[in-house]
Parts: sequence; structure tokens; C-alpha cells
Amino acid sequence: MTQNSFSDLGLAEPILRALHAKKYVTPTPIQAKAIPELLAGKDVLGIAQTGTGKTAAFALPILNKLFRHEPDVRSRGARALILAPTRELAIQIGDEIRAYGKNMHLRHAVIFGGVSQNAQVNTLTRGVDILVATPGRLLDLMNQRHVKLGAIEFFVLDEADRMLDMGFVRDVRKIASAIPKKRQSLLFSATMPADIAKLSGELLNDPVRVEVTPQATPVERIDQQVHHVETNAKIPLLADILADSSLSRVIVFTRTKHRANKVADQLERRGINADAIHGNKSQGARQRALKRFRDGESRVLVATDIAARGIDVDGVSHVINFELPNIPDSYVHRIGRTARAGASGMAVSFCDSTERPYLRDIERLIGSRLTVIGDEPAYRAPEKASANSGHPNNANGKPGNKPGRKRNRSRNRRGAPGGNPGNNHGGGNQGGNRNGARRRAA
Repeated sequence: MTQNSFSDLGLAEPILRALHAKKYVTPTPIQAKAIPELLAGKDVLGIAQTGTGKTAAFALPILNKLFRHEPDVRSRGARALILAPTRELAIQIGDEIRAYGKNMHLRHAVIFGGVSQNAQVNTLTRGVDILVATPGRLLDLMNQRHVKLGAIEFFVLDEADRMLDMGFVRDVRKIASAIPKKRQSLLFSATMPADIAKLSGELLNDPVRVEVTPQATPVERIDQQVHHVETNAKIPLLADILADSSLSRVIVFTRTKHRANKVADQLERRGINADAIHGNKSQGARQRALKRFRDGESRVLVATDIAARGIDVDGVSHVINFELPNIPDSYVHRIGRTARAGASGMAVSFCDSTERPYLRDIERLIGSRLTVIGDEPAYRAPEKASANSGHPNNANGKPGNKPGRKRNRSRNRRGAPGGNPGNNHGGGNQGGNRNGARRRAA
């Protein structure tokens, strides 16, 4: 039965005070279903899309149980371990734990690769209660004997399907084998492929399955459109769309790191503030780009799929798929960056002739067709485009059309399917080399 408020869930008073400070009153469906099961000590298999509040769904009961059952002798070893596939998601989880546990004397640490380990090791040496980590860095520190996992009571695997896609499953199994078998385990995933079902069978003990939305279904309230466009016309079309100032906070997705850099550079040359974020950027550069985007200093963030689930920024008005993902599930996670916390949003995709098989796979996955905008089969760049202007002009000097404005009656006009505290990746090519390069990216 859905709970009317967080106070109905039996959470400790310090947690309720922290939730009140954030103006969180009513739990989301995943929180209302998962929290009572976790408080009852059961293992949980959670299926939920991004933006549904699943970080709080596992963080609140963990904080509650650690607070209510403090050991007589305080150990420096962590009592809860949360694994996340990317730095951004790990940092986000750590931020939420800090916010929810601010009235408690519980310690937490976030460890990830791409930065010096010294500060992380110093934090671990002082002792922590909750450890949030990416698998690669955690294994490195375990091998150096900087991490002790013998006191783990709670084990969380977040974004398990992304872990699988990034080649981290072997690392997850190694880590799981090093923690006590007597523990409470939680696995959250947006989708449930056969490999994830197998992994959950290995890690969880008689779990309660909590599912709040159909698997891999896009967030409702998102207007989904597609432009058929020639490859060399994508930048002019993107600038044309961004000429509309109502696109106030935009994430542009590419498949590769090189393309992300190129798109951001070309937008900057056209007078549009943009930053790129991907696995080859240093941790400092990635965090600076996210901060500029959150603060409104940059209007556009160009990202690869490593960031698709790790970017949790309020008020993203549009997601633009400059390149369609070659894995259809990634489309769902990309567009989930908008329409968060009950808001509406728009997802605009560019599709060239080589990407049409990807478009068909996406439409098959979501069970409907995207609304085609403009001419079909392809948008062509205006002949007289100004490379230095805020947007290209057509031959008559008039601004190009904006998203949502139907240039011509399309023969393929179709409707498209349209949160509460929400929570919650790209790297290089999504194709081969899923192990080495992607592990380094996290």
C-alpha cells in the first residue's frame, strides 16, 4: 500500500528532519514500496527508471538501520557498501547520503578513479560507516590493503545493467566474494536482461522484487521528436534549434568522446556556451563542467553515455541526441535527464541514413514511433549559413525553425509517449572494448 508521507514509513526522527529541510514529504512509488521491505531486513531487487528516487529508496533505510543499531565497539571498517558504475553517480549518491544523514554522526566516503588516491586513503584510515565506490578503484585499494570489508552489513549494487554494459561484472563478483555472506543486499537496475537476473540470483537471498514502471519504458511527459538529417548538416541544425532561447538548459548526447569535444567546440565558435563531459576528461574538469551547467554559466552540456545516468541536474528543458545510441536502452537513459521531478520535457533526436537501424531498434523498444519533424528523408543545411552567428540563417536571412515547429506536413507524423525526490554515463564507443576503456573511464 502506498504511504502518504515519509513519517508513515517509521524512519528515525533525524532522517525525517533532514527530509523536511529538503521539503520532501511524499515518497515516490519506488520509495514507498522498497523502504518498508528494506527496513524489515529483506533483500530487494528493484526495477526502476532513472529519476524515480531510487537513491533515497536504499539510502534512507540504510541510514535508519545504521543509526538505530550502532555497535558497542566502533570499527574503522565500513558497515555499508554501495557500488556505482561511474564517478558522477558515486558522487551524487554521496551527496544524497550527506543530505539525508546530516543530523546523524555517521561517516561516509566516496572513492573513484581518475584522481589521486591519497585523500581517499586518508579518509578510509580515519574510519567510515558507509562507503560509496566505483568497482575499479575499490579493487585497487582492496589489493593495497587500504579497505576492510569484513564488517559490511549492507551491500548495494546500483545501476546494475550499466555495470554489465561497462564490463564491471567480474569486478563486482570479486568484491562480493570479499564481504560477509550474512548481509542485506540490494540490487537496482533500470532493465532486467538475463545476465542481470543471473547476477541477482548470485548476490541476493530470496529477494523481494519491487518494480514501479515497465522495463525500459521512457519517462512519461517527454515529447519525443526526430529529425532526419544529413551528417554534415547536424551542426547547423543543432545551432538552428539552440537559437530558441526557450531551450534554457540542454544536454546534447554523442556516441564518442571525440565527437563530444568537436560539437562543444563548434557551438562555442557560434557563440553558444557549451562544455563537454566524458571519460577522457579529468575528474576536476568533469565536476567543473557539471557545476557550470548547474549554475547556468553554460547553457549546453555535451555528454557521452557514461554520463547518461550520472547527470542529475534539475530543470533540463531538452535532451538532444546529436547521434543516436547504438544500444536502444541508452536512449531511455539519455532522455531521462529531462522531465524529472514531475516536470515535462522534450527529447529531440538527429538521425542520418546510417542511424536508421538504431532508430528502428529504439522505436521497437519503446513501443511507439517518434514524431518526425521537418522534411523527410533529410534536413539540409541552409546554403548561406553564418559560422559566427548564434544560429545559421537561410537564404532569405530568416532564422531557422525551432524544435516543435513542423516545417512541412510529414507523411510520418506520429504521437509519442509523454517525480518527488529523484536521484540519479559516456565513455568511448559503446561497441567493442567494453572492459578496458570503460573501466578506466570510471
